[in-house]
Amino acid sequence: MSMSQMDQEAKRSGRREVLKGAVAGAAAATLGAPGVASAAKKIKWKMVTTWPKNFPGLGVGANNLAKLINEMSGGRMQVKVYGAKELVGAFEVFDAVSRGTAQMGHGAAYYWKGKHPATQFFAAVPFGLNAQEMNGWLYHGGGLELWQKVYKPFGLIPTAIGNTGVQMGGWFNKEIKSVEDLKGLKMRIPGLGGEVLKRAGGAPVSLPGGEIFPSLQSGAIDATEFVGPYNDLAFGLYKAAKFYYYPGWHEPGTTLECMINEKAFNELPGDLQAIVKAACQVANLDMLSEYVARNNTALDALVKTHGVQLRRFPDDVLKKLKDLSDEVVGEIAKEDPLSQEIYDSFRAFRDQATAWHEVSEKAYLEARAL
Repeated sequence: MSMSQMDQEAKRSGRREVLKGAVAGAAAATLGAPGVASAAKKIKWKMVTTWPKNFPGLGVGANNLAKLINEMSGGRMQVKVYGAKELVGAFEVFDAVSRGTAQMGHGAAYYWKGKHPATQFFAAVPFGLNAQEMNGWLYHGGGLELWQKVYKPFGLIPTAIGNTGVQMGGWFNKEIKSVEDLKGLKMRIPGLGGEVLKRAGGAPVSLPGGEIFPSLQSGAIDATEFVGPYNDLAFGLYKAAKFYYYPGWHEPGTTLECMINEKAFNELPGDLQAIVKAACQVANLDMLSEYVARNNTALDALVKTHGVQLRRFPDDVLKKLKDLSDEVVGEIAKEDPLSQEIYDSFRAFRDQATAWHEVSEKAYLEARAL
């Protein structure tokens, strides 16, 4: 090595030592700063869910969210997932997170309509927004801010963590040939869809996922909707009913939620808050992507392997359900100023999206079918 090279190497070595010293000093300052968690300190959170433990799609989505937070935080945060009934019941998740029994909850906002009727806008609205549109409204159309206003009085921060896409219309033990066939029908169907069925003469029943199959098999209910082929195949619903109807008018793009205890969130340092938010967005994309991939093969198995009879709802049935849906949703909007504000925002976004899809998604799918 020449003298010139030795001088250059010495300078580089000196710069490396200065850099090391600066990094070490910054690390020491950071670890000693108030409100910033030490790398050695682990923050342990509980996540309660409305789903059976490890259930495909929904339950696995909760597991994936916890894993993302654990990994993205470098182990500084550890989130443990509890399935329905492991820590609290499926429909007790909202209250459990609100009072701080758990720091996070994984479910769907329409389960909490008893807390505020407008929660249902953030899960699924009959003949409303599909998954792509829901994400657009929430992230860039003001929807998320409105959702936060609804949950604020309960000490909760809501965010989207998944979407099933357009669901199926449900499983029936008889064919639906007219609106008359809906009268007296006992069907497991939550949220706004349940109210619409009620006005059509049916009897909506609210059941957590784990109770659907035995209720349908025993005849306690005549029909049920749940999600779509991927989940319905896993639940074995084809063993209890053979008529499988589409489209899922009641849930055109069901958003799943992660609710976070506001106090617990505010106690996190800024970088961990950012990690939790980012993990939720990643989980939101991943779940929808999985459903798009899995539903294809699951529907094929249901029809070809298990002999399921696929049926489309008659147009007159869909038209009646749509008219009733408009009534139900409009009435909810009139209940209080916040519900009206949410409804106005939702409807305006839907109208704009519909106009755009006429020349984009719809036009393309029609062209592809030629």
